[in-house]
Amino acid sequence: MKDLFFFDSMLTPKIITFVYWLMLIAAVISGVGTMFNSYGGGFFAGAGILIAGVIGARIWCELLIVLFKIHENLKKIADKQDVTSEL
Repeated sequence: MKDLFFFDSMLTPKIITFVYWLMLIAAVISGVGTMFNSYGGGFFAGAGILIAGVIGARIWCELLIVLFKIHENLKKIADKQDVTSEL
């Protein structure tokens, strides 16, 4: 609990998976809704929304994860330098 209140650990990477699934569900619903809606643009527009939404959600979430992985690795490097400077 101390990690959470003093920002020693990141909370956002744990939430990104949940956000990804929400975005995936939204992309599927909007794509399928557009496919079978008479004024939504038709089947191919819905398929485009479906494909672009799924790929876009994945790329966006992966980029966020990469940022947090960079942070973790930089923290490890800083910790190693702290240990070696104390010797």
